[in-house]
Formats: sequence, C-alpha cells, structure tokens
Amino acid sequence: MVEVRLRAVRVDLQSNTPVLLLQEADGLGRTLPIFIGAPEATAIAFALQGVETPRPMTHDLIRDMLEALGASVQRVVVTELRDATFFAELVIVADGKEVAVSARPSDAVAVAVRTGASIFVDDGLMEAEGIILPPDEDEEEDGDADDVNPDELVGEFRDFLETIRPEDFSP
Repeated sequence: MVEVRLRAVRVDLQSNTPVLLLQEADGLGRTLPIFIGAPEATAIAFALQGVETPRPMTHDLIRDMLEALGASVQRVVVTELRDATFFAELVIVADGKEVAVSARPSDAVAVAVRTGASIFVDDGLMEAEGIILPPDEDEEEDGDADDVNPDELVGEFRDFLETIRPEDFSP
C-alpha cells in the first residue's frame, strides 16, 4: 500500500466535475485523480474548513456513531478500479478486531478527514492509474491538505453547482 495525502479537491475544467487528488506522501509524488460527486466534494470541503452545521451531515453522523460504539477508523484504502469505478474500504477497529467496510472513495475520504485516519492506495492501482502532476502555482512546495484555500474550494463548488444541468449526468 502507498500512503497518500489529500492534495486537493478541484473542479475539472473540461468536465466541470469535482475531482479528488490523492498524492503519494513519499516516493515519486504520483497522484491518483478520482472524479467524485458535488455533495461529497462539498462534504470534504466543509470538513477541511471546520464548518459546523446545525445538524450532523452524513459523514459527521458516521464519525459520531463510530465514537459512540467505541470504534475507530484505522485507515482508508482505495483498493481498485473496476469498470471505471473506484472502490475503497474503511478499516475500522471495534472490540480489538479490524473490520473492512466497502465504501466509495469520496465517502471514505470524507470520513478520514473528519477522523484523522490515514489514507492509502493499493500499490498496483497507484502504479496503473497514478500520474505526475505539475506543482500548482499557488501551492507551496511542501503544502498539504491544510494549505487548501477553503474559501476558494467552496467558491469552485458553488460555481459548479450553478452551472450543472441534469443532462450532464446522462450517459
């Protein structure tokens, strides 16, 4: 497994779709891009910003339920790409046992951001799908997810939501 960090959540300009960028913590600096839905992108942005909502959002509820049950998220692993769909697992520790629960990568990352869990990508998946991205002009050399400008990210999602049409989701 390759440990990764959340490099950014951006909006792909060609498809006007949010994309999650998971970059190797060490090594070649490969990045795994995963296209995600706008609600999940917003949930990740809210967690990065520390936005408190009047009622728990779904990923906050998951975190709270795990805590109430005495369980914790050990790690998140993006496991495979099958038929153009990425798969992930939340590895949860409960009663001293590790349990892997299947999840969408976007949901798994949204939970990881809220719980501080480490994120990993399968070696073969990173080898096959990882790409080298040029450094962002506005990103510091050793920037990490804490350096993401939350206001800019939320602005990008608002722009995305204002321009999205139902036919954008048709095959």
